[in-house]
Order: sequence, then C-alpha cells, then structure tokens
Amino acid sequence: MGLHATIADPGIDPGIWAARDAFIALRRDLHRHPELAFQEVRTSGLVAERLRGYGYAVTTGLAGTGVVGVLRKGRGERRLGLRADMDALPIAEATDLPYRSEAPGRMHACGHDGHTAILLAAAQRLAAADFSGTLTLIFQPAEEIGAGACGLLEAGLFERFPVDAVYGLHNWPGVARGQFGLIAGPAMAAVDKAELRIVGRGGHGAAPHEAADPVVAASAVVLALQSIVARNVDPREAAVVTVGAIRGGEASNVIPDSVDLTLNIRSFDADVRNRLEARIAAIARHVAEGYGARADLRYRRGIPALVNHPAETAFARDVARHAFGSGRIEADFRPRMASEDFAFLLEARPGAYLFVGNGDSAPLHSALYDFDDAILAPAASLWVSLARSFLA
Repeated sequence: MGLHATIADPGIDPGIWAARDAFIALRRDLHRHPELAFQEVRTSGLVAERLRGYGYAVTTGLAGTGVVGVLRKGRGERRLGLRADMDALPIAEATDLPYRSEAPGRMHACGHDGHTAILLAAAQRLAAADFSGTLTLIFQPAEEIGAGACGLLEAGLFERFPVDAVYGLHNWPGVARGQFGLIAGPAMAAVDKAELRIVGRGGHGAAPHEAADPVVAASAVVLALQSIVARNVDPREAAVVTVGAIRGGEASNVIPDSVDLTLNIRSFDADVRNRLEARIAAIARHVAEGYGARADLRYRRGIPALVNHPAETAFARDVARHAFGSGRIEADFRPRMASEDFAFLLEARPGAYLFVGNGDSAPLHSALYDFDDAILAPAASLWVSLARSFLA
C-alpha cells in the first residue's frame, strides 16, 4: 500500500500538510548545498535559525556543527529526544534534477537533506501543538563517517539535555513510498574493519621456489576467510566478511615482499562479533604460515549493532498504527546489514530507530539517488504524533 500525495492520507497532520511545499523547497535547497561530515556550517546555521524562529532554545557547536533545540511546555516531566542527521557524501551527483548538487564531488546521496527537513517540519508544527514535557531535537553531524553520535555524547549531550527516550528515522529505497518499518531488537549491523598484511619474501618471478610468495598466501587467506560465516557462525545468525581490496606487486616477473588486504566485517550479535574477530586472526595467521609467510593484522572495532529497545519500538508501532492504520506498517521489515551511529545513542538511552519507504529510488549512496519528497509529510507527521503521544 503506497502513499499518494493527498490529505486523504489519515495520518498526515493538517499543519504539516499546509506547510509541505515550504519544507520541500527547504529540502531541495539543502540538496543543492551539501556539506560533508563536520563541515555542515551552512546547514547547521539554517537549522539553528529556523529553530529559534519557532521558539526553541537553541544550542550550537556541539561536536563542532551539531545543533540542539529544546522546547518545554506545561508541567510534564517526560523528556523526548528526536534526532536527524545532516551530512552529505563525497559522491559526484549523476542526476539531472533541477535542484542537483552545486558542490562538485559532494551530494546528499543518503537522504540526510530529507531527514533534516522532516524534523524541521515537525519542529514547526510541535511549537504550536499542545503537550506537556520537554522536547529535544538533535541535529547531528558526521553520521556518514560514524563519528557524529560519539562526538555529541562526548560533548555531554544527554547530561546537558536529558531525555527519557530518543528516536531516529531513515528513508529506505526499495520499500513502498510512505510505508513504515519498525524492528524490535537488532535492526542494523555492527561494522568493523581490518587491515591485513601478508608478509613473505620477494624474489624473481622465474624462481618462485626461492621466495615465499605473499600473493599466493593472500589468495589462500581470502578463500579461507569465506569459511567463517559458512562454518563458524550459527546459520540462524547473520554475518558478513568481505575482502574489499587487495594490493600487492607491480610487475608480472617480480614476487613482492608483501600483500595488503582490507576487510569489512558486519554482524548483529555481540558473541558473533567476537567470534568473527578471533577466527579472522587465527585463519590469517595459520594459513599464511602454511605458505611460509606471516600475517600482521590490525583489527578496528567500529559502530556497534543498532539495537532498538522493545518497549520504545512497541510504542512507536502503536503510534504509527493509530495514526496511519496497520496497512502502512511493513509486516515483514527485516534488519539491514548497513550500519548507523545512532547505535551509540541507543546504548546511552532507550529508544528506537524507524524506517520510512522511499519507493523505487536508486539505492542509498548511489550517484543517482534522490529523496522522494512525497514522504516528507507522512514522516514529519509521525514525529508529531509520536511526540504528542509521548508528552501527553
């Protein structure tokens, strides 16, 4: 059941609908002026100006370019946080849209322009709405490099702006326009990276017996690593071990001294995550030794799995069902292997990360991607309904 751009959609707030054209124009302005991680100066300035105009108490400069707007009403003690990301990607846009990026080599290829516009639209509507409690709107930098959420936490986000629950939202291509996806428990994967150097002994390509060929050893390691998910991870669990890059050697008649591999590792479960690290280290070491080489491994933990809290997810599901009807909630929305640094916020406070379908657009991080403006009104309306229900 896809969304059609009509106020007949039962969940769309009338105030959001009335202002939709202005926020679509805002979204397209943000799209024309994308800014990379920790460089969101224009974007954060625009956000702060809008929030002040709506009557929010605004704090800027968190983690460099982060913005927080706070609105208190009534005597309620409940405190809600809503978060949007603001940064773009170092991708040259390949669309011919009239509002295509004006910044060479940069574009909003993940829809953060849309997420920012959605939360600002909700901010304007909630400023005029009745509720009792504290609403905290968090506009985060640097999600694309996995550093913005940690930066906010290190700046004392929840100590300075306490919340009882925090929610975030992301558009998702391939899901029907305006459909909502909610997952209790692990919803997005942990992502780790590894740099592996296979060190052998170089030599002449005509005399391989006099060398310890790291190219052959590295090839064997790559193949052996594929057994980890197949043979060391419970089939009911999910994991990915990808060798994304191999670098070594320059001439066909020269055996190099070493070969470098770059790995990307993803998982949902903490035990699986630990097992992947241990097995990668063991396999690389022993396989390399079998070829007379040595494996030097640098393993770096990245973003943890994004785990939605059950009670907060159930609350959001009830809000969406009440506002839009059960037909607008994807019945079989499954966890995504992509990662999101909102995971760090969910480790610090209860909450949930929601998804809204972006229809048949190009995939996220594609040079052809475009945010579907038709989902702005329903997504902003969901934030309004959630905030009013939470702070009733």
